[in-house]
Amino acid sequence: MPQPRHWQKSTFSGGGEGNTCVEIAATSPTALHLRESDTPNTELTTTPAPLTHLIRGIKSGQYLNPG
Repeated sequence: MPQPRHWQKSTFSGGGEGNTCVEIAATSPTALHLRESDTPNTELTTTPAPLTHLIRGIKSGQYLNPG
């Protein structure tokens, strides 16, 4: 039986009602799980390095659509 995950909400999720949150849980130092609160049964599993790369790209605007 899998252990329950301790999900943490993004600080950008705000305190309002509804399911508009990105959540993260760590099951080990190298296993990170991401989900949206409106689809809690769908998870993305990754490691710290790719997640760090994605977050840095988002913050820098690398993934913005110029159109």
